[in-house]
Amino acid sequence: MNLLRIDFAGRLITLVTLAIAIVWAFPLYWAVITTLKPEFEVAQPGLNLLPKTWTLGAYTHVLTTTKIGQWYVNSVVVAVAVTVLVVMMGALCGYALSQLRFRGRTALWFTVLASFMVPIQALIVTHFVLMSQFGLINSWLGIVLPQLIVPVVVIVYKQFFDSVPKDFREAARVDGANEFDIFFRIYLPMNWGVTTALAIITFIGAWNAFLWPFLVSTADDTMTVTVGITMVKENFGVQYARNLAAAVLAALPVAIAYLVFQRRVTQAIMLSAGIKG
Repeated sequence: MNLLRIDFAGRLITLVTLAIAIVWAFPLYWAVITTLKPEFEVAQPGLNLLPKTWTLGAYTHVLTTTKIGQWYVNSVVVAVAVTVLVVMMGALCGYALSQLRFRGRTALWFTVLASFMVPIQALIVTHFVLMSQFGLINSWLGIVLPQLIVPVVVIVYKQFFDSVPKDFREAARVDGANEFDIFFRIYLPMNWGVTTALAIITFIGAWNAFLWPFLVSTADDTMTVTVGITMVKENFGVQYARNLAAAVLAALPVAIAYLVFQRRVTQAIMLSAGIKG
């Protein structure tokens, strides 16, 4: 009897989970299907789960009449630059806070913790004024620099470096290794999984960033793809298929990256959630 109850409960949980997954995935399905319909069919009343006429016209229009190629290049440059700099600076700062003893170390650590509690949106005005004074509006550098403030990366690295046995560091010092040798040859390779996870989640966050790139880039040549797709407009009202096609093309690289590195992304999210908890 107990086994039957357990089996019934397991099947019920499976069905509920499946139903929730379908409800969650339906808007994504609907967006993709809409991009494959002609515009007149999108505007028709009723719910058609499949197009009556299949077409790639929306994608062709976006690819041929917009600067989405340039926007892709801008997004790749910005996302890669942010990822490399955030991970490297976070690792170095985390190592210094974990392994080095210097004046002001405790104050610096509490500053990092305090900055983690400040939402980046609260600094938007300050960042904009600073980038404007430096003449970095409408430039890659102006988009990248404010996105380098990611305290959670420093906190995660410090925690993992704290868990490395001190014997490794002492043995390396006896062999004459300097701090950079110890960091790059011992500590960083031992936490390579963490580095990979943080790099992936940082890249996805930088690619999806909208608010700051939207404020700092007003020229087509410097817009990232998330900002550029908002410029896809028509003279004859809203063209839903074309707008959704632009959104799908913008999200495609991130979706592929997530599918390929799903385990690492999940690990990074769990790390971040553990720090916030």
